[in-house]
Amino acid sequence: MIDQHTSLRGGVARLPVRPRTGRLLVLAAVFVCAACGLVYELELVALASYLIGDSVTQASVVLSVMVFAMGIGSLLAKRLRCHAAVGFGLLEAALALVGGSSALVLYASFAWLGESQHLLVGFSLAIGVLIGAEIPLLMTLIQRVDRQDAGGAVADLFAADYVGALVGGLAFPFLLLPMLGQLTGTLFTGSVNAAAGGALVLWVFRRDLSARSRWLLVLVNASVIAVLATATVLVDDFERAARRAVYGDQVRVAVQTGVQEVVLTGADRDSLDLYLDGRLRVSARDEYRYHQALVHPAMNGPRARVLVLGGGDGLAAREVLRYADVRSVTVVELDPEVTRLALTDPALSELNGRALRDPRLTVIAADAFPWLRTDRGRYDVVISDLPDPGITASTKLYSAEFYGLVAEALAPGGRLVVHAGPLGARPQTFWTVEASVRAGGLATRPYRVTGRYGGFAAGPDRGGDDDREREDWGFLLAARGAAPRVVLAPGGPEPRSLGGRELREGARAAADARLSGLAPSTLVHPRYWEET
Repeated sequence: MIDQHTSLRGGVARLPVRPRTGRLLVLAAVFVCAACGLVYELELVALASYLIGDSVTQASVVLSVMVFAMGIGSLLAKRLRCHAAVGFGLLEAALALVGGSSALVLYASFAWLGESQHLLVGFSLAIGVLIGAEIPLLMTLIQRVDRQDAGGAVADLFAADYVGALVGGLAFPFLLLPMLGQLTGTLFTGSVNAAAGGALVLWVFRRDLSARSRWLLVLVNASVIAVLATATVLVDDFERAARRAVYGDQVRVAVQTGVQEVVLTGADRDSLDLYLDGRLRVSARDEYRYHQALVHPAMNGPRARVLVLGGGDGLAAREVLRYADVRSVTVVELDPEVTRLALTDPALSELNGRALRDPRLTVIAADAFPWLRTDRGRYDVVISDLPDPGITASTKLYSAEFYGLVAEALAPGGRLVVHAGPLGARPQTFWTVEASVRAGGLATRPYRVTGRYGGFAAGPDRGGDDDREREDWGFLLAARGAAPRVVLAPGGPEPRSLGGRELREGARAAADARLSGLAPSTLVHPRYWEET
């Protein structure tokens, strides 16, 4: 039987602890490294969704590339099995540096170069290769610590790996993001990763290392931790500089809430811009066009009780409260930080006319979808001022099920108005939303309003490079029974129909979306209601 102090290659390692203790320490390292690996993975998905958009596509790219790369890493690890201890130590140092710095580098690329897609793929590939190489090396190490059958060793390793992944997956959204933020949280994870990998090798397997290997591991791990610690100290300055590069020099408020990043720019109400997760939600230059076109058509009729879904900035509520016969307004906003800013920020509260201080208004911090399931109120007007339907996270708020809940909340004669995205740039999205509203049991009257200011995207859209997206906002006015008539305001101008070419484009978009029964001929083009 081979003694535990035998140093033969592939035999039992010479340990400073008992084999069972050494085995537990290896499994503890597996647990920590698995948790760190999943944090890197989730961080790449979250940052890609934030910087690039379309979370489904970005998650698919990151996950598929990483899984592929893990297979490559497992094959490459064969060459390191004869030097498993030092190889694992260097591998974890590399993973800690690459994974820990990935968020910082991706954000810097986006801020100063305006592009991060290629880097995203590169980091996914590199991190996947390094994670994939871990298990073969750990398999070698655990068998040298405590000789056991291969099946038992694999079961133990994967059990520790899966539990660690669970902890990392839960720690990322519930601890790291709210407590440290995306950049600092990833840097901290890298430091933990380097410390865990280095400690395992330098303590448990130190007798298997030559003096040169020990000093190499000490130097490499100390350097990685020092780099990550220095980056953590400087991360606030980096974030300020990056925000100035992305949002301009007039950033006044930048806060990471439990829901999103909220950024306010502009010195006063006339230059104010509100960004949510990097997307321009409100521009003072043209928000009045969006909000007046959103609100006033739906207010043509009974309007004593009004429900605003979203709209925590108070701008839709401002337009609703212009009507003296409105008795109550309920605003359901997911992020309480947005409503807090709408109340306390001088420029934003001035822009919204201090609507949130009106005694007729009640703010509820909740997700609109589950809230509608439990609410028993009936409303004359429901205004859907929600995130862009092109943002994947908001898809449920544009589903037939959601509009079915809205239909149940409408009082007899009640109306719903929905922002359905820019018709010129994304006609298929617009008509898909229209079909979903009809599937929820409501008759629709589509309309759109032009006149965006210089390409700035007020409302839920983010300005893009497509000139068509800069031109319009698309809306849907809906009710039970017959489709309501679009009138922007009492005494305001009558809407006029679109031209034949635009109607044909709408019909083609509907066909492309494979939607049946659409009525693009009902699309109207109201002139902008000028405030008097």
